[in-house]
Amino acid sequence: MCDESDLARWAKGVSRREFAAMGAAATLLACTASDAGAAGLAEQMVAIEAGAGTMGAFFVHPASGAHPAVILWPDIAGLREAKKAMARRLAAEGYAVLVANPYYRDVPAPQFSDFADFAGNGGFQKVGPWRAKLTAEAIMADAAALVAWLGGQAAADAAKGIGTQGYCMGGPFTVWSAAGSGGRIAAAASFHGGGLVGEDPKAPVNLLDDAAGTSYLFAIAQNDDAKSPTDKDMLRKAADVAGAKAEVEVYAADHGWTVPDSPAYDQPEAERAWTRLLALYANTLKQA
Repeated sequence: MCDESDLARWAKGVSRREFAAMGAAATLLACTASDAGAAGLAEQMVAIEAGAGTMGAFFVHPASGAHPAVILWPDIAGLREAKKAMARRLAAEGYAVLVANPYYRDVPAPQFSDFADFAGNGGFQKVGPWRAKLTAEAIMADAAALVAWLGGQAAADAAKGIGTQGYCMGGPFTVWSAAGSGGRIAAAASFHGGGLVGEDPKAPVNLLDDAAGTSYLFAIAQNDDAKSPTDKDMLRKAADVAGAKAEVEVYAADHGWTVPDSPAYDQPEAERAWTRLLALYANTLKQA
């Protein structure tokens, strides 16, 4: 997962290649907004009574009908425009998407306007105390509240399973969500997720058997794999032992490659990960 060495590099300035990537990301965001409008989406900020107070969240869905629901857990920079754009793109595919503010215990969203704001203005130090509260138990309680809230929304099809996807620190949140939501999470996708493997009983790798009916996608960054080369094998083994369906793959891109406002954004690999996410949801959430 991202660390202070990454942030120091980003704060000093991005390379020419990274500027090009961020330019491509801006184009993608603009196209996403246009596509979302053409698709006839409805969106709003909502207030949800969660595990430790009231969480502000972003909810976007097709303007009519009931659709499979998805909970999106942001990366370390929190709920911001880039995450809203990603949610709109998914909603345009026929999903009711709820983007959580994981830091609601301390601050409302947005905490940062974009990832450059996070990297250049002491983001890592600011989020440290907020992030320390996001234990497995805390996220399980939050996820249960989000699932319950979605159950009362006309735009969310209660007869379908729920999906969840997370980025960076949000990667493990998807497994905790599945483990703590009473079987309602049918699919969980982690993109360059950190802290998935460990000896703690609550480490995600040790909880796959708590939600063996969930299908998983673990998309791993190449530099994260270089730091912890056995993690992918341990995730595969844990899924096999649990009898859970799991796709585990290392992508040819660095941590943050799927997020449009990240200097590590890699459009070809991001689109490949997007394709795999849509396949996961089509095979689980949209099944009768």
